[in-house]
Amino acid sequence: MAEKPYTVLVLCTGNSCRSQMAEVLLNHDLAGQVRALSAGTRPQPKVADGAIAALQAAGLNTDGLQPKDIDAVMNEDIDLVVTVCDNAKEACPIFPKPIPAIHLPFHDPHGEPLESFLAVRDDIRARLVEAVREKLGLQTAVA
Repeated sequence: MAEKPYTVLVLCTGNSCRSQMAEVLLNHDLAGQVRALSAGTRPQPKVADGAIAALQAAGLNTDGLQPKDIDAVMNEDIDLVVTVCDNAKEACPIFPKPIPAIHLPFHDPHGEPLESFLAVRDDIRARLVEAVREKLGLQTAVA
């Protein structure tokens, strides 16, 4: 029987761009090994159009993406917290039990052209997916 996947929470302030892209990328690139969630300390009303477009441009599913408040995920059994902006790191909530955390800030492309969102998506895929894999001791997928 397969072990249950690790639950990774990606936190940022608005939960409308970087953390949403990280959630989708982790769930895709580490499928079966990781179940990624995302939340924000001050969630925005909707996911940024540029973030959706950047994910769709990579052929990734964006169905059901919506900003969530940190309270929505507080009762999850989280194995790792990843903060992707400095504000979220400062406002990172205290969880009921100690949880390993990594901080990897990414540029916020809000209000910038699609190229900025694409660059941030690729940066998240290159750095964050690898950092999570390393922190959790996951195997690299065999092509």
